[in-house]
Amino acid sequence: MSDAIMAPAARSGLVATGKPSLDHGIHPGGVIAFLLVLVAGLGYAVFSLIADMNAVHQEPLAVGAFVLLGLALLIALAFEFVNGFHDTANAVATVIYTHSMPPLVAVIWSGTFNFLGVLLSSGAVAYAIVTLLPVELILQVGSGAGYAMIFSLLIAAIIWNLGTWAMGLPNSSSHALIGSVLGVGLANQLMGGQDGTSGVDWNQALGVFKALAFSPICGFVAAALLLLALKFTVRRKDLYEAPKGDAPPPLWIRGVLILTCTLVSFFHGGNDGQKGMGLIMLILIGAAPTAYALNRTMNADATPAFVQTSDAASKVFSTYSGGGARPDAAQARKTVADALKAKELNKPEVFGALSALSTDIAASVKGYGSLQQVPAGATSNVRNDMYLASDAIRLLPKSGATLSEADTKTLKGYTELLNEGTRYIPGWVKVCVALALGLGTMVGWKRIVVTVGEKIGKTHLTYAQGASAEIVAAGTIGLAELYGLPVSTTHILSSGVAGTMAANGSGLQVSTVRNMALAWIMTLPAAILIAGTLFFILRHVF
Repeated sequence: MSDAIMAPAARSGLVATGKPSLDHGIHPGGVIAFLLVLVAGLGYAVFSLIADMNAVHQEPLAVGAFVLLGLALLIALAFEFVNGFHDTANAVATVIYTHSMPPLVAVIWSGTFNFLGVLLSSGAVAYAIVTLLPVELILQVGSGAGYAMIFSLLIAAIIWNLGTWAMGLPNSSSHALIGSVLGVGLANQLMGGQDGTSGVDWNQALGVFKALAFSPICGFVAAALLLLALKFTVRRKDLYEAPKGDAPPPLWIRGVLILTCTLVSFFHGGNDGQKGMGLIMLILIGAAPTAYALNRTMNADATPAFVQTSDAASKVFSTYSGGGARPDAAQARKTVADALKAKELNKPEVFGALSALSTDIAASVKGYGSLQQVPAGATSNVRNDMYLASDAIRLLPKSGATLSEADTKTLKGYTELLNEGTRYIPGWVKVCVALALGLGTMVGWKRIVVTVGEKIGKTHLTYAQGASAEIVAAGTIGLAELYGLPVSTTHILSSGVAGTMAANGSGLQVSTVRNMALAWIMTLPAAILIAGTLFFILRHVF
């Protein structure tokens, strides 16, 4: 039989298996539109940055500082861009392989809802990663050590993400970023002559590890159980069959699959997009503290409540201080910072220092009238004092401190006010991260989509399998954002697909599952090593 006859037969064979065509080229108009949006986004970031600095009359940055700031912001946005095409490809794999949406439409659709997810996010996850960083580096984020920290952890996460993407392996950007944070913390302590164990808040890290470890287990088990439940309750044969040819599924099934893809994309934006926001805020605080170290949108009406709550917290701390002499502000700041580094907060002198710190914060805000009116020269000190007090309150229970229910409630309210004053996300930062994540979704998605759609199970993905994996992923990620937990979209969805294959008796491709497991296991040590090495090098540069 001639090649001319064989080629159409081969093509029809591919269609018969329901395998989608992923080789459509991009129209030049699409490329131009993509570049225009990218340039517009960068221009908007520069305009907003300058406008914010002018609004508080901050002096223009020196050329060197401005270049460092620009480079740091570009690297942070590059991380979100890579996150987009690496992680979000999981969300579109099911709708593409069930022919619910054409590939190009699916990635544009997913990118749009990633964009909206970031814009409408709560911000609760944004600082979850930041709390893992060494406190001394956070307090001096505008220094050479601070820039070394930011560059190291972001570049390390990007390197690992690109490496796993090149091999077509679904891997978690959250996982890589957290490993990078740990690597910087360990390297910082080792370079300081310590053993490295105090460079990381291991209690906080353990909580993040649990959330990440929960992701693949939850995805696998929950998606498998949901598929089995569907088989028991919904007796429609076409729901459990692979697509025939390139025809779309029945309308109601198609609607469910598109809805779940939409929710996964939206919640992915809301969860993963926030991780970059927290780091971008650290960059901005270090480079332009007058404009970004404090939330200057808090108006003077909030000042009386802030002062009252600060005074109440000071009295609580004083109760546990043992009646010792109250230190001055400088000594109090040093005592709390040293206690945070050593993770030893349950001491009378630390409570005394926290009492003095709270009183000084209240006096500063009251004296200036509001956070809006804190002058440039005092901004860094006020912000650092508020950060130290908030972080200390968070870690007190983990240090063995036993507080009454009333005192715990008072300090919780105080922490919320402190965080409102220091942990906020300007609108333009959300827009820029949303654009980076959304545009990233539309680039480089094919490698991961092929792995999820073709290489996890031995048979083609059915409609019920795709819906089960997506429903579990959307629900888990949505709940994680609600509770401020950084979880992995990739782990949940790809393991969900594997779970449906196992529950369906379709069989798993052992080599792919093994490689995915190895990537999951190796991400932390690899990211720790890369970030630690980069931090060591960059500390000798800056």
